[in-house]
Amino acid sequence: MSLTHRSKALTLLVIVLAFFSGTSEAQNRNLDLVEDLTLSLDEAINIAMANNPQLRRAVYSIDDADELVKIAYSEIYPDISASMNYTRNVEIPVNFIPETFFDPQNGDPNKLVPVAFGTDNNWQGGFTVSQTLFRGETIIGLSTSTIFKKVQEEAYRATAQQVVTQTRVAYYSVLVAMEQLRLQESQISRLEQNLNENEKRQQAGLVDEYDVLRLKVQLSNQKPQLVDAQYALEEAYRNLKVVLGISLGIEFEVEGQLNQFDILSPDASVKENEKLKKIDQINPFKFQKSYDDMYGLEFDRGDIRILDAQLDLKDREITAVKSRFLPTISATYNMQWTAADAGTPDFFQDKVRFQTLGLNVSLPLFTGFERMANLQRTLISKKDLEEQRRATELNAQNEVVTAGEDINRTFETADARKMALEQAREGYERAKKRFENGLGSQIEVTEAEVQVRQAEANYALMVYQYLAAKAQYDLATGKVPYVDAELIK
Repeated sequence: MSLTHRSKALTLLVIVLAFFSGTSEAQNRNLDLVEDLTLSLDEAINIAMANNPQLRRAVYSIDDADELVKIAYSEIYPDISASMNYTRNVEIPVNFIPETFFDPQNGDPNKLVPVAFGTDNNWQGGFTVSQTLFRGETIIGLSTSTIFKKVQEEAYRATAQQVVTQTRVAYYSVLVAMEQLRLQESQISRLEQNLNENEKRQQAGLVDEYDVLRLKVQLSNQKPQLVDAQYALEEAYRNLKVVLGISLGIEFEVEGQLNQFDILSPDASVKENEKLKKIDQINPFKFQKSYDDMYGLEFDRGDIRILDAQLDLKDREITAVKSRFLPTISATYNMQWTAADAGTPDFFQDKVRFQTLGLNVSLPLFTGFERMANLQRTLISKKDLEEQRRATELNAQNEVVTAGEDINRTFETADARKMALEQAREGYERAKKRFENGLGSQIEVTEAEVQVRQAEANYALMVYQYLAAKAQYDLATGKVPYVDAELIK
């Protein structure tokens, strides 16, 4: 990006942050800063990639997957715990023992003698270490967590493709709405001029009242269309702001002229269209009846790559379920200190220590049919995923062909639209010369100008249809600019 474009993009990003965190006074001040801001398509894509809510949520999913990987690895680390306990016997516990225990010869076996057991103060403390030596699901979970992160990364990539495409289409919609508004303004201006001239002619007795009334009716019918075009432009701007993830209160203009965009040329004819043309030519399209791009969809399409990653994840899940038939082996080490004394506490004055080491092997022999049923359910789930992938691939192929046909349709009509525009401009030039030489009227010039506006609007609509179809074609083939390709400099 040039220094100017970087500066404008940075300014807008600062304003975005201010709108989310600043006061009303700060917001109004920032609105003044962007009063004359013009946003190019590549800058809009950069802002959407940084600020679109869908894309930011996808980033959070990747961060969450990173934490899940850590959780999975924690299963292979030992579990170490420490404990400490102190007990004060307010009254020493008493147990009853037969008298014969103290006097085997003369003691009464039916008489119980109360005996106090214990001390006033008791302490215990130590460490316990548990380590899983073998557990099938734990071992498989390590690689499974990595694949799960891969799924989230593919989901992010697919979301990025969607966001870039939505930004492109929303941007183009603003441009075509601007052309429609200019057309309506031109028609209103023509009718107002004709009405003014005919009112003067009526006063001079050259035309009757009916001709003036007819123009007034046309003007009244045209004004609602102008209002509709104004609201359509405002709606197009709002839709673009939503995709960009910025406040609706931020005002800016978009860069580009659709009526000057040549879809058949690899170069831009005017400076305002340079960024539009560069992004369009990242993945150039040539008129074709067969679409070879559909055969590499599994490498580029985001939704297919997600399903492939999910199938890998499902294979790991199947292996994990099978591992439940294997034994689980774990080891435990325990070190404890214990102490006791009477009277005033003297912490751990006289203490003893003991250690234990244990090995545990667990093998469920029969738990009903739960494990086998879970395995079958996982296998069925994998088959369902395979069918989803097959359906997605068929749908992807159809989307490639449909988008390609839409582009071909614009290519086949481009010459006719371009010729109509050139003829309208030539007619306008002739009308001006006739008027300058006294052979024509201002009305003829105005009507010729409206015809130029109409031809420009029709041509701009054709360019919009091409650019929108091209954006959808890039999405259908999985070759979306700014996702895998290097950013335009």
